[in-house]
Amino acid sequence: MPGEYDAVDHRISDEHTHSAWNNALEPVRTVASGDVVRVSCRDATDGQLTPDSTAADVAGLEIDPVHPLTGPVAVEGARPGDVLQVDVLELDHRGWGYTVVLPGELGLGVLPEAFPDPALHVWDLEGDVGHFVDGIEVPLDPFPGIVGVAPAEDGDHDTNPPRSVGGNLDIKHLTAGSTLFLPIAVEDALFSIGDCHAAQGDGEVCVSGIEAPMAVTCRLTVRNDRDLEFPRFETAGPFAPAGLDGRAVGTTGVGDDLYGATRTAILGMIEYLHHERGLTREQGYLLCSAAVDLKINQAVNVPNWTVSAYLPGGIFPETDRVA
Repeated sequence: MPGEYDAVDHRISDEHTHSAWNNALEPVRTVASGDVVRVSCRDATDGQLTPDSTAADVAGLEIDPVHPLTGPVAVEGARPGDVLQVDVLELDHRGWGYTVVLPGELGLGVLPEAFPDPALHVWDLEGDVGHFVDGIEVPLDPFPGIVGVAPAEDGDHDTNPPRSVGGNLDIKHLTAGSTLFLPIAVEDALFSIGDCHAAQGDGEVCVSGIEAPMAVTCRLTVRNDRDLEFPRFETAGPFAPAGLDGRAVGTTGVGDDLYGATRTAILGMIEYLHHERGLTREQGYLLCSAAVDLKINQAVNVPNWTVSAYLPGGIFPETDRVA
């Protein structure tokens, strides 16, 4: 899918990747504040999965190369205490992506014990639509799952947890037109990006959205007129589940533990998709990760939280949508 943004100062290929944060990494490029960079990003498994992969391939995945990040990119003039403004201008997928359930023994996702076996759906990405099963179509709103700058602490740091300097934020609203502000911790910022998603439900409950190789075009600007301790962003959304307004189905979890209430809500949605929509439970779990939004409905009625999972009716074929 070719990009349309022409005013690019630097093009950085996905030959330049790393799988750990480290402020000692040599930058692959040095850019001026305000420059526009177009960055090619590999998929989250570093090419271990392809459009022809099956669930059997998931069982053999090597975890160490996960989250290959393109970079780091040095930004001239960036100093600790400054802020890096990242204007997300354009994201371009390559026509395919996947959502995966990893083996339950790894303990990843919100329901690893309920889904001990690996599962995989390879998506056909056609323009701004991703095709699932049974005529289900998920609108695409691509965003980079990982956007960050190098941490102040020396040594290697895992890419999985997000940090105060960004990283694996998985904020699905960092779509084209959004702006992310990151606190800078080291000289030249050392910006890296990757783990792109063509779509994702808030929660990314099975530990993957629609993972996809992609190109991201963004503008990098050093700001010394702001003081941040954690990331901040400006966005126009989409804020509705899967970006679709209209009626939705919600399943609810209630309990004194936020994570437990979340699990209950997702289990309820999987049962709905299985019993009333005819999907397998594995398909339901995969679809929840790609298109269902989790929301905290209330956090004040102690001791219990209320968490609901929202499924947009518009993803189903027109003849089979939520009334």
